[in-house]
Amino acid sequence: MSGVSTSRTVETHCPYCALQCGITLSPRLGGVELRPADFPVNRGGLCAKGWTAADLLDHPDRLLTPLVRKNPADRTSPLREATWDEALERIVAGIRRAQDTYGPDSVGAFGGGGLTNEKAYALGKFVRVALRSASIDYNGRFCMSSAATAGNRSFGVDRGLPFPLADLAEARTVLLVGANPADAMPPSMQYLDAGRAAGAKHIVVDPRRTPTAAGAHLHLQPLPGTDLALANGMLHIAIREGLVDEKYVNDRTTGFDSVRAAVAAYWPDRVERMTGVSAADLRATVHALAEAESAMILTARGAEQHSNGTDTAQAYLNLALALGLPGRPNSGYGTITGQGNGQGGREHGQKADQLPGYRKLDDPAARAHVARVWGIDPDELPGPGRSAYEMIDRLGTDGGVRVLLVLASNIAVSAPHTNRVLDRLRALDLLVVSDIFLSETAALADVVLPTAQWAEEEGTMTNLEGRVLRRHRALPPPPEVRTDLQVMAELAERLGRGKYFTADERAVFDELRRASAGGIADYAGITWERIEAEQGVFWPCPAEDHPGTPRLFAESFPTADGRARFHRVEHRDPAELPDRDYPYVLTTGRTMQHYQSGNQTRRVRALTTALPDPRAELHPDLARRHGIGAGDVVELRTRRGRAFFRVKLNDGIRPDTVFAPFHWGGSSAANGLTDPALDPYSRMPAFKACAVAIARAGGPDDTGLLTTDAPRLPVNERDR
Repeated sequence: MSGVSTSRTVETHCPYCALQCGITLSPRLGGVELRPADFPVNRGGLCAKGWTAADLLDHPDRLLTPLVRKNPADRTSPLREATWDEALERIVAGIRRAQDTYGPDSVGAFGGGGLTNEKAYALGKFVRVALRSASIDYNGRFCMSSAATAGNRSFGVDRGLPFPLADLAEARTVLLVGANPADAMPPSMQYLDAGRAAGAKHIVVDPRRTPTAAGAHLHLQPLPGTDLALANGMLHIAIREGLVDEKYVNDRTTGFDSVRAAVAAYWPDRVERMTGVSAADLRATVHALAEAESAMILTARGAEQHSNGTDTAQAYLNLALALGLPGRPNSGYGTITGQGNGQGGREHGQKADQLPGYRKLDDPAARAHVARVWGIDPDELPGPGRSAYEMIDRLGTDGGVRVLLVLASNIAVSAPHTNRVLDRLRALDLLVVSDIFLSETAALADVVLPTAQWAEEEGTMTNLEGRVLRRHRALPPPPEVRTDLQVMAELAERLGRGKYFTADERAVFDELRRASAGGIADYAGITWERIEAEQGVFWPCPAEDHPGTPRLFAESFPTADGRARFHRVEHRDPAELPDRDYPYVLTTGRTMQHYQSGNQTRRVRALTTALPDPRAELHPDLARRHGIGAGDVVELRTRRGRAFFRVKLNDGIRPDTVFAPFHWGGSSAANGLTDPALDPYSRMPAFKACAVAIARAGGPDDTGLLTTDAPRLPVNERDR
């Protein structure tokens, strides 16, 4: 229940993960009631985060007015309330000063996978047309980029799930690699539960026994960073034991001979030594996949957030192709998108190298098409910029971004090696953050802009299935709060480029449709009316009389010759291995109660009561070795910093591995520890494996080391 009110019942979608569960918001005495909807994705289910999402709408921490530094020359001076005119003028002055001195690329933007399609599209256009800059990327680079790169190079397309979520219930075998949907996406478990109830075998690859793994037919526990060797070992077995679908490989793929030669070196005993997974379990997994009437291989961040994440995703994609899974009914390879609009957010231009429709920025034909829609000369479009961490790592330096606009992202918590990130943010000439709350990143900003949140805006989102959905406005934003589209249009006007922009969501979506037409992610035939009538429309949908495409690859792949490509990949060790000083492996991940950087969920009482502080998971044997007990405070230390966590003992985690959640900042910032080594293809940082040392830092009653509260603006600093 929320203290704000709406005059009618509105159907919309949860603001959190990529399921985009259907919900309704209804007027009730004293507030708004949120209830689950019978939408095709969640079918009346919600997780704890979804049930409490309305608590965000009238939260006392909500930003209600622009904020600026009391002393513009002193970034440590307190934030104070400001008018929109003052805030926007500070931004425009900073942009002009930087670009006059350092050039167009000295001003950039960092977006987010939570932006609607309209806002993601407009942000990419704003940077390239209003700022004329190449400097843009977004937090999806830290999420989906490795699987997307592998999917594009093999299938010719990146759509997380190339089939509806409901198909999971029909698959007779499902291999989940580095995925824990029981915690991260609880409503999705109804499909896996239905499959198991009908006799399906589920196999989970994870270094710890998660709730998802606990319900599986088989649980494989590799050392973090060895998933690629595991996949190559399974393909070796499939070849040796005659389980490859040779007809499928010959008819629908290219490049298998090179992959066949590569995996010859991954014999089961060797892979067992590399990964810690027994040869018997490898064989059982391969036979379960190959002999089932229908089978799926699904990867997620546990396999992909590595310095070899693209090749790891590719190895599982190779296995799926060799077994003839993609395009078969209730079968295939997919990757589980995490962020609310992680799919749509990466399709329409907020990546450093992309234009709308998943077009490449360095493709002359793509540039010509999008420039025509935008009404500019293709030569005006800048070239590709730097990827997310590479841009962040150069903030405030010669040749780097000097003025940064951040939308829907909290990089002070979510980026790797956060001590370095904080230094770079402080080195900026001007930091502008748009958010609904004062995040850790906003707390460092020169200008903070209050933005409309999920129930206060119109637009579209694209969920993990490639289903384009409608987000409905259930209530107006507070009086001094604006949408990001309004802010971009106003800034463009003040920069002399206003004629290219509008704040009208429908108009932006219609322009997006034209810009995406003919591209990989083609939305040309998707209208708001169709979305309403059909409970979402699956892309590609090139015309209004096209039915949309719930399932891909049944007849061919969107490559030049219609065939999928195998790519030879080899295991390589993580960028950082354990040694005498840092003897264990740290891996990071999610909890059921919290989401992303925790900027929203750490303010919801029911969620913080359920999980008030971050819990590092240790095997009891590892804990005993260091004199650590359940509930103690432990210090985790890597070459980049240290952080403190409450200890949770778990005999289902590998004894050489430590797990830490990444939803907190302050002294418990897991990403202050993680390795920023980048995948050479996707530029994904190595969040899931680095070397760590542990030590007991306090007992169960010690709370002073855990500074985990979300930032709040002191009332006495709200000084006009």
